[in-house]
Amino acid sequence: MAVETPHPSRPTISFELMPPRRPDAAPKFWETARQLVATHPDFISVTYGAGGGDRATARDVVSTLLAGTPVLPVAHLTCVGASREDVSEVIDDFLDAGVRTFLALRGDPPKDQPDWHPPADGVHSSIELVRLLRDVDARRCAASPATALRVATKPLTIAVATFPNGNADAGTTREQEVARLLEKQEAGVSFAITQLFYEPESYTGFVEAARRAGVTIPVLAGIIPTTDPRRLRRVEELTGVVPPPGLLAELDGLRLDDGSPDTEAQHARGIEHSVRLAQAVLDSGAPGIHVYTFNKHRPALDLLSGVGLTTTSA
Repeated sequence: MAVETPHPSRPTISFELMPPRRPDAAPKFWETARQLVATHPDFISVTYGAGGGDRATARDVVSTLLAGTPVLPVAHLTCVGASREDVSEVIDDFLDAGVRTFLALRGDPPKDQPDWHPPADGVHSSIELVRLLRDVDARRCAASPATALRVATKPLTIAVATFPNGNADAGTTREQEVARLLEKQEAGVSFAITQLFYEPESYTGFVEAARRAGVTIPVLAGIIPTTDPRRLRRVEELTGVVPPPGLLAELDGLRLDDGSPDTEAQHARGIEHSVRLAQAVLDSGAPGIHVYTFNKHRPALDLLSGVGLTTTSA
């Protein structure tokens, strides 16, 4: 695969991938990854479940991207429900694999356990996780001059999530999330990626408020292609972010003569909405677009094509 360096003024493009949960899903996953890598993204983030059940698979995906592609992999790291020792071990594991860029997330507490409490010796927030990442990296540098030199050439980069309309799970408002992002910046993060949103003001209003509060790090716009009404409803269940009722009704109404969903028409209408959203936030000054792919390359690529950001190579 030929390596192409994007023009420095081009908005960034990046994708989120979820490691395949079953061996039989791996071929389709890697075909999706190949299609996305061919667009020369600035990075691909690889999710890591809050329970840690896909730890080995996530590490394998990140290692393969590191070794076999020109794309920067960003390893998700969650801490909810895990002890400090366990999280440190996971960090060591990723650092051993050569990972230098992380997305530090608290993760979601189990929703089916109303009496659940985090462990007393756990890492209880993304801010604590950011500090632990830097502590583990510093420990490794102190133990080995060679490691310290290599780290000097590849500094640790840490991103965090931010919630432009507030975090439904945490019960926070936009103003509280702005203050939280400022705390994350002070803890040493490099940039933030927003949770998905459906209206341009969600992003522009949040960034304006964050800048007024003193946030200076880049805030990357996270967007989901709105092509599948079932997925949008599932995402609402998981995140609390409500899709536009009018868009859902329109997508639901696109039917074939036999009454089944017209998936091609839904795809076209959903991409139209997503392109308008992405273009609006790019026009407002967003540094780039981070696409939540759900391991589907076609909607992601059509979205980027719609805003003129797709460049592929064989």
